[in-house]
Amino acid sequence: MDKNQVAEIFDEIGTLLELKGENPFKSRAYRNAARTVAAFTEDIEKLVETGELEEIPGIGEGLAKKIVELVNSGRLKYYEDLKKSLPAGLVDMLGIPGLGPKRIKILYDKLKLKTVDQLKDAAEKHKLGKIRGFGEKMEENILKGIQFLRKRVDKHLYHRASAAARRVFEPLAKRKGVIRAEIAGSIRRRKEVIGDIDILVSAKRSDSPALMKAFLSHADVERVVASGETKSSVALKSAINCDLRVVSDEEFPFALAYFTGNKEHNIEMRSLAKKFGWSLNEYGFSPLGAEEKRGKTKRVVKCRNEEDIYKALGLAYIAPELRESTGEIDAAREGKLPALVREKDIRGTFHCHTTYSDGANTLAEMAEAARSLGWEYLGIADHSKAAAYAGGLTKEKVKQQQKEIEKINSRLKDFRILKGTEVDILPDGKLDWSDSVLERFDFVVASVHSRFNMSEGEMTKRIVAALKNKHVTMLGHPTGRLLLEREPYPVNMIEVINAASDYGKVIEINAHPLRLDLDWRLCKYAKEKGVKVSINPDAHNTDGLRDVLYGVGIARKGWLEKNDIVNTASLNQVLRLLKLS
Repeated sequence: MDKNQVAEIFDEIGTLLELKGENPFKSRAYRNAARTVAAFTEDIEKLVETGELEEIPGIGEGLAKKIVELVNSGRLKYYEDLKKSLPAGLVDMLGIPGLGPKRIKILYDKLKLKTVDQLKDAAEKHKLGKIRGFGEKMEENILKGIQFLRKRVDKHLYHRASAAARRVFEPLAKRKGVIRAEIAGSIRRRKEVIGDIDILVSAKRSDSPALMKAFLSHADVERVVASGETKSSVALKSAINCDLRVVSDEEFPFALAYFTGNKEHNIEMRSLAKKFGWSLNEYGFSPLGAEEKRGKTKRVVKCRNEEDIYKALGLAYIAPELRESTGEIDAAREGKLPALVREKDIRGTFHCHTTYSDGANTLAEMAEAARSLGWEYLGIADHSKAAAYAGGLTKEKVKQQQKEIEKINSRLKDFRILKGTEVDILPDGKLDWSDSVLERFDFVVASVHSRFNMSEGEMTKRIVAALKNKHVTMLGHPTGRLLLEREPYPVNMIEVINAASDYGKVIEINAHPLRLDLDWRLCKYAKEKGVKVSINPDAHNTDGLRDVLYGVGIARKGWLEKNDIVNTASLNQVLRLLKLS
């Protein structure tokens, strides 16, 4: 078990303790420990092996023993017993936006509500209004929250699904008899939210039984849904369904294209094949009208890879991220596909947090982690004073931080920390810092963190007003969404992008896997309007810097190229852009 998994369990323990009504200090201790573990710069297994855990501030003897148990066994009895001590439905309620542990405990204590269905029934019958702090508006919000919760059943965040997929895929791909293997489906298309996992393997028919056995017996498998010679389905412990298909190596390119999808892209491909007099399915090209059964028809075109399939249809190769039926086939036919941005194009990033606000690592630790990624610069943007809940900086703290940045920069020859701020956009569109403070920063990220319940017109006007400020460099997480947790606040993003174009502002793709905001569906429009994008991780610890790769996936889905992205520029180019040289 890695440090992120340990941190997630500790954070959940804090929530479970809160649901039980335990001492708040105990709950807070686990949450703080989760942050501490997530910020570990040393390998957690090494810390366990050397016995150094107890020497880390915030990790006492009791917590250290639990970390050792988790890392060594992958389980924690205390955590499992804690989950069993509460009705499972209470944990399910935590998925309802705006309903935290304290409110859930009140509902349980007062009305003995144990499930989401019971809560829905009570809200519909206006039983919640009898409880202090729960009125008609709260009942309405809870019912909306339940509707949102049920819409995302069986949906999973990309980063969690891809991690679960890799744990199953990697040992399988290395097994004897495997010729080629890929993770297909929406993971391969790098969708922000996915349904299930599709793994595809090519092998001889005689090797298929052993591969299926290895798949079905993987340690992450919770239960077998179905098993067969060429296809099996399982439910993983991560609550994600996973399918394995074994095909011949001749069929592999066609199966990979078919199971990558999406559905509409595949329909367009089959329609195009018909113009050539061919039928196209997951097994290959065959004469149109021939019996479409595996191995029963003579193949008209043999393809070694997906590139050959597209070439046979007169198309340039279409990257998986673009296969969303948004004009990619016409562009491939006309030679107008973009040269998509790549992870190796990134030279630095902006919008990162440190211990000065709500980050878990120091300035020096964040800078060193960025340097280790081969970057040339790192933009620090801790919160402004209005974000007191996130340790928003005072003017004095800003001065202190900037002095420390200058000190670190003075001893670095190949790297630079850029002085920034994430300034709150206040409800009236003004900024949380005055112009006299804003002008001290190298760059300014302006973000909305409050009053999400404004009308679309009000929110749009609020953000556009902020973009007019001459000190603002870029707009942070433009719709405020938290995937599978919180809907975007109402805002007309076309008007916002138009304003960014008018005022020469950058829009962020917030690469945190809970956000991935700007939505990829809006990237093409931003590009058409000449609006530059910055792929920022919103990192709150050193590991968070790596989230940039998720943002690159969203940029690729949005047809963005290297020159569309601000942080593919070199340090010298960025300094000129920010008018610092």
